[in-house]
Amino acid sequence: MPPRLSPGLLAELATRLTPRDYTLLDTLHTHRLLTTHQVAALFFTTRTSRRARTRLLTLHRIGVLERFRPHAATGSAPWCWVLAPAGAHLLARHREEPVAELAPRAERALDLAHSARLHHHIGLRDTLVATTLTARHHQGHTLEIWWDEARCAQEWGAHVRPDAFLRYRHPTGLLDAFLEHDTGTEPLDRVAAKLAGYQRLAAATRITTPVLITTTSPARETNLATRLAAEHAPDVPVRITTTAHLTECGPAEPVWRPTHQGPRRSLTRLD
Repeated sequence: MPPRLSPGLLAELATRLTPRDYTLLDTLHTHRLLTTHQVAALFFTTRTSRRARTRLLTLHRIGVLERFRPHAATGSAPWCWVLAPAGAHLLARHREEPVAELAPRAERALDLAHSARLHHHIGLRDTLVATTLTARHHQGHTLEIWWDEARCAQEWGAHVRPDAFLRYRHPTGLLDAFLEHDTGTEPLDRVAAKLAGYQRLAAATRITTPVLITTTSPARETNLATRLAAEHAPDVPVRITTTAHLTECGPAEPVWRPTHQGPRRSLTRLD
């Protein structure tokens, strides 16, 4: 049983946290879960940083973070990290906000360990990390907005429920895009059926917003492109890539293929 979160214990824990730790806690609260590789990429020098693993283990041992390792059919899955109750309390103090506004979300984050959507969640966070790093390493690039599924449902739930929405500013313009992460488990027809909602949204708002799809393999990417091209939705641009291609090259490189024939484009040139 974890120790009671007394004011004295929280004050002691607070002395052990760095500004980077608080940024990590804030990011985990916003995005619920990150893997070791994702934390290392966002907050340390390399994705295999030993310092990242060491710091995460320290935060776990003092009770600020919880972790779990999902089952993997082959090999071993990466550790997944979420806020522990003590982490939520410390973040609330740091933000000068009531802990009641942060703790429930932190408590629900651990439910992802048993969720059928865990791999979907991790894959979508890979896209977030790749886009964040691209914006960080390219002058004049900024990831201004990243809304999760719940926030998207509040805005557009009558028409579509995208996995995420981003707003990306770059030297030649501003891109708004919806994101869908395909784990390869849904029938192609079910993925294709989502385009009708995006068409209805474009007609209702008179705003055309591209849909970016990440998927699991080159074969799945090809099959998706072929199936989506048959939906005849020219008013809603759809671009597809694999998570591996996106992570390796970054979204500002020409990794996004159209559903119809044509060259791959970068995030800054989806036309």
